[in-house]
Amino acid sequence: MKQDIELKRVISLPFLIFYGVGTIVGGGFYALLGEVAGAAGLFTPVALMLATLIALFSALSYAELSSRYPVSAGEAYYVKEAFSNSSLSLLVGWLVIFTGVVSTATLTVALSRFLGELLDISSIVYIVGLVIFMGLIAIWGIKESVWFATILTIIEVGGLFFIIAIASDSFIVLQENYESLIPSMNLDIWQGIFMGIFLIFYAFIGFEDMVNIAQEVRDVKRTLPLAIISSISITFVLYLLVSVVAIFSMDMETFASSKAPLAEIAKQNGHLSYLVVWSIGILAGLNGALVQIVMASRVLYGISQKRKKMKIFTRVNAKTQTPIYATILIALIVLVLALQFDLVFLAKSTSTIILVLFTLINFSLIKIKRREGRHDGFNVALWIPILGLISSSGILILHVINLSF
Repeated sequence: MKQDIELKRVISLPFLIFYGVGTIVGGGFYALLGEVAGAAGLFTPVALMLATLIALFSALSYAELSSRYPVSAGEAYYVKEAFSNSSLSLLVGWLVIFTGVVSTATLTVALSRFLGELLDISSIVYIVGLVIFMGLIAIWGIKESVWFATILTIIEVGGLFFIIAIASDSFIVLQENYESLIPSMNLDIWQGIFMGIFLIFYAFIGFEDMVNIAQEVRDVKRTLPLAIISSISITFVLYLLVSVVAIFSMDMETFASSKAPLAEIAKQNGHLSYLVVWSIGILAGLNGALVQIVMASRVLYGISQKRKKMKIFTRVNAKTQTPIYATILIALIVLVLALQFDLVFLAKSTSTIILVLFTLINFSLIKIKRREGRHDGFNVALWIPILGLISSSGILILHVINLSF
C-alpha cells in the first residue's frame, strides 16, 4: 500500500516572521492610512496604538491555541476542541477559506486596476494572469512560496523605511509638538479616533493566517507563538513611525483623499520616489494575495483529512510536497470571484466574518483554559481571551450597525 505523503516542516522562525509581517502589511496598510488620517487626523498614532492593543488580545489567543494544537486548519480545530461540535468546526473552516479567497480576489482586482494605469488592456487579462502566476508559486512548494513572500516582504518593509527616511524631519517636528498628539475629552475628537481604530484594525489582519501552515513549521510549539507576537510587534513599530511621518509631513486633506497615500508622501522627494513606492504598493498587494492562497489551500487540506468525499484535497504532490488539488481549487474560486462578483460587498462581508472568527477563537480559548488549565507550551492569562472576546465582539456589533446605515 502506498504511504501517504505529508507536508514537510521547512519553515524556520525568521521565515515565519517574514511571512507574518508580509501578510499583515500586504493586507492594506499601503492604501488604508490615508482614510485613517482623514478620520482621526493628528490623533492617527493614538488610533493606531489602540487598534494594536485590540488586535494583540486576539493574537495572543491565537498564539496559545497554536501552541496547544499545532495543526493545519487551526481555527476549525480550535473550535472543535472547545465545543466538541464537528458541524461548527466545519463551518469555521469554510469561513476561513471564504475570507482567504475573497481577500485574494479583492487584492487581485485592485492589482489589475493598478497595472491598467501602466498598460491599458482588458482587466480580465491581468486577473487571469495574476491568478495563474500566484497559483503556480503556491504549487511550486511551501519553502519556495515562503521565500517568494519573504523577498516581497523585505521590499514592502523597505518601502516603509524609505518613506520614514525621506520624511525624517517629521521627528524633529514631533519633538516640538508631541503634546498635540494627546487628545482631549472632546466627543467629536474621540468619534474620529474610534473611526480611525475601526479602519486601521483591518491593517493588522493577517496574523491569524500563520496558524494554518502549522504542519510545515519547525519546532512549531515554540516557533509559531513567537512568530505571531514578533510579527504584530514589528508591524506596530513600522506603522507607528509611518503614521507620525504622515501627519507631520503632509497636508491632511491631500493625504486623506489620495488613492496611494504612502506614495503621496514619497512624491515630496520627486516623481521617481512616487513611482518606487507606488510599485511597492503593488508588490504588497501581490504578497498579501499569495499568502492568502497558501493559507486557504492549507485550511482546505486540513478540513478534508477526515472526510472521505474530500480526500482528493488531502493529496500532497511527491515532488513539490504541496496540496496541489487544494491549491488549484482555491485559485479557481479566486478567479471566479475576481471576474464575476461584487467584490465591494464581499470584502465588507469578509471583514464581518473575520470579527466573528476572532470572537469564536477567544471564546474557544476561554472554554479550553477553564476546562484544561495550563499546558506545557505557550500560555496566556485567562483575562487575555476575555478582553479579546469583549473587544472583537464589540467591534463586530459596531461594524454591523455601521453596515446597516
